Amino acid sequence: MYFELDEEQRLVRDMVHDFAQAEIAPRAAEVDKSEEFPADNIAKMAELGLLGLPYPEEYGGGGGDYLSYAIAVEEIARACGSTALIYAAHVSLGCGPIYSFGTEAQKQKWLPLLCSGRGLGAFGLTEPEAGSDAGSTRTTAVRDGDEYVLNGSKMWITSGAIAEVVTCTAKTDPRAGTRGISGFLVEKGMPGFIPGKNEPKMGLKGSVTSALTLENCRVPAENLLGREGDGFKQMLITLDAGRISIGAMALGLAQAAFDEATRYSKERVQFGQPIARFQAIQWMIADMATEIDAARMMIYRAAAMKDAGRPFTKEAAMAKLYASEVAERAAFKAVQIHGGYGYSREYPVERIYRDQRLCTIGEGTSEIQRLVIARQVLGKV
Repeated sequence: MYFELDEEQRLVRDMVHDFAQAEIAPRAAEVDKSEEFPADNIAKMAELGLLGLPYPEEYGGGGGDYLSYAIAVEEIARACGSTALIYAAHVSLGCGPIYSFGTEAQKQKWLPLLCSGRGLGAFGLTEPEAGSDAGSTRTTAVRDGDEYVLNGSKMWITSGAIAEVVTCTAKTDPRAGTRGISGFLVEKGMPGFIPGKNEPKMGLKGSVTSALTLENCRVPAENLLGREGDGFKQMLITLDAGRISIGAMALGLAQAAFDEATRYSKERVQFGQPIARFQAIQWMIADMATEIDAARMMIYRAAAMKDAGRPFTKEAAMAKLYASEVAERAAFKAVQIHGGYGYSREYPVERIYRDQRLCTIGEGTSEIQRLVIARQVLGKV
């Protein structure tokens, strides 16, 4: 089947590409070096309406589809991995649960704020003892009158320390297993909601990745997301959509590595000719081009299926798995093509190599993706 973007999707792609290359890419190295949150990038993206791109205009969003959003993530990642991660986590994990499961009052309260960029959203799922096994959440929520009292710890939360609202999972019925997990909207500044240290990371250094502590944190009952016991199901649905965006981020980083490798191969002269003339280099470039194109089709298909209201769990896991591992291979080849220069921070491929490494871990490791895919293919065995 031939896949072609419609006019609106092409306009989004071209607009975000031009903006990202002109405004974001020139500062990517400095963001990585300084490890400072790129607030100016986020503010400019908010002005363009990107922070609420796939959500309805009635909530302050851009009224776009999820495919357009995935394309936007791809183009931003092509310019700066840190900025792309902040963007993807905000839109898919920060806004997504509120839009999909929130009451009308919760949507009216939070989505206009988040879609406008006046505040960021985050998703508090991972814990010290509950990473890939997210059903082993230890954070608890006990009903006390018109409030819930939350106690526990979260970690690796993108934008957690600076977000205005974090959707946190907690056990409301510890005896019910995953059916006893609920979701809560925990607001910045609530007593007992304590941001911890920001993790020093290998890559994506401009993105804030935080530990969070909930210590007798009193959350109004009206901040319960959906019903008690719905949290695990909400988490799975949120992660399905989030895998498309992380796959798109991996795709953008892979494309950036490819761009740098092809450019360098034409400029670098060895043995009296550009290294692009050597078959060894040509084969690496050919493999990169082929795999990136295939990854793009998988990401776009999963996003299009979501937009069409079709089940997309398997397709999202496949796309995220493949795109993230393509990014790993593309970044490796790009460094190899650069030779010794690829190991130097003077060249972008060194940063891209570090940035892409998260993509096979975040939103579920490659191993978890394979479990998801196998279960979808095999059913109960």
